[in-house]
Amino acid sequence: MTQIEINFSAAVILGGVLLVFTLGKSPFFRIDRAGVAIIGAVAMMGLGIISFDDAVKTVDYRTIVILFSMMVLVANLKIAGFFEFIGQHVLENVHSKKLLLLVVILLSGVLSAFAINDIICLLLTPVIIFICNKGNCDPLPHLMGLALASNIGSAATFLGNPQNILIGSLSKLTFMEYFKVAIPIVCIGLLLTYLFLAMAYHKKLQGKLDHSSFQAPYVNTYLIGKTILTLFFVIGSYIAGYDIVLTTSLGAAFLLITRKVKPNKVYTSIDFNLLVIFIGLFVIVGGVKASGLLLQVQTLLPMEQMNNLGFFALVSVVLSNLVSNVPAVLLLQYYIPVDNAAQKWQALALFSTFAGNLTIFGSIANLIVVEIAKKNQIIITAKEYFRVGFPLTVILTFLCLLWLSFLAK
Repeated sequence: MTQIEINFSAAVILGGVLLVFTLGKSPFFRIDRAGVAIIGAVAMMGLGIISFDDAVKTVDYRTIVILFSMMVLVANLKIAGFFEFIGQHVLENVHSKKLLLLVVILLSGVLSAFAINDIICLLLTPVIIFICNKGNCDPLPHLMGLALASNIGSAATFLGNPQNILIGSLSKLTFMEYFKVAIPIVCIGLLLTYLFLAMAYHKKLQGKLDHSSFQAPYVNTYLIGKTILTLFFVIGSYIAGYDIVLTTSLGAAFLLITRKVKPNKVYTSIDFNLLVIFIGLFVIVGGVKASGLLLQVQTLLPMEQMNNLGFFALVSVVLSNLVSNVPAVLLLQYYIPVDNAAQKWQALALFSTFAGNLTIFGSIANLIVVEIAKKNQIIITAKEYFRVGFPLTVILTFLCLLWLSFLAK
C-alpha cells in the first residue's frame, strides 16, 4: 500500500473503533467495545500497518498486570461480602437521607481512590439500591452521588481508574508525587458533589430513613481482614517507593494462596473484557503511530498550542467524552513534553478523570451505575445527569487549572 492508503486505512480503523466506543456498541453489528478492540487490532496487523512483532511491543504489560492484580484484590472483597457488610452498617447507623447522600459520596470517593472505580460502582450500586429500598428513600440522588464521586475520588491516585493506572505506568511518577497534587482538588470535588446534589434534589432528600429489620448478609471476616491487610501492604509499599507492578502482583498472588476460596469464584469476578479492551487499544494506537497518521493529527493540534495548560485541559475534557478516557490518554500521551513532563502527566490524569462527569457517557463507571439502576426500574436519563454533571465538571476543571497553574509558579 502507498503511504496515503496506509494513512487512510489507519484513520478508518481508528474512526470505527472510536464510534463503537462512543456508542457502546456497533450500530450495524452485535459488536461491543471489547469486540471492536480485537477487530481493530487485528485489522491493523492484517492490513500490514503494523507487524505482529511490533504490535506486541506496543502493549504496556505493566498496566495490564496492575489492572488484573487490582481486580483480584477487589474480587476477594466481593466474595467475602465486604460491600454488603458496609451497606448493613450504613443502614443501621445513618438516619437521614441527606446524611446517607454524604456517606455514599465519601464512601464512593475513598474506595475509588484505592481500587478501580468501575468495579466499585459495579459492587456498590446494588448495595445502595438495597439501602434505599429498605430505608424508603428515592435512590436517584444517591446513585448520582455514587457515579460522580467515584470519578472524582478515582483521580486521587494512580490506582483509582484504568486511565490513571496507564498514566502511572507511562509517567513513572511516584505515588506521593501525584497524590500531593491531586488530593486537595479531589476533596473540594467531593464537597462540591454533595452541595450540587443536595441543591438539585432538595425535596427528595428531606426526611428520615425508615429502619426495617432485615436478614444480615453473609460476611467472611477472615477473608475481609486478609484482603484489607494485603491492600494496605500494596499501597504502603507503593508509597515507600517500590514498583507498583511488583506490589500489586505480590498482593494478588498472596490472596490466591488459600484453602477456603475456590479460584473460579475469583476469576469470574475479574473483568476480562476490560483487559482485552486495553490490549486492543494499545495495538490500535500503536498502528496509528506507525502509519504516520499521528503526525497528520499533530498538524491540527500543534505542540505549541497543546503546551498551553488551558487548551490542554479543554482538549483532554472534550476528547475524553468523545472517545472515552483511555483512548484519549493513549492519544494525548504524545503531547507530553520532555520538559515539565510531571505537570502535564498530572494534568492529564486529573482532567481526563474529571471529564468523566461531564456527560452520562463520559466514563464506564457512569454507564455501570445507569445500567444496573435500569434493571431495577430506576431511570437515570442523560438530561438528569447532565444538569448536575456539566456544571460540576466545568467548575472543578477550572479550579484544577488554577491549582496546577499555582503549583507551577
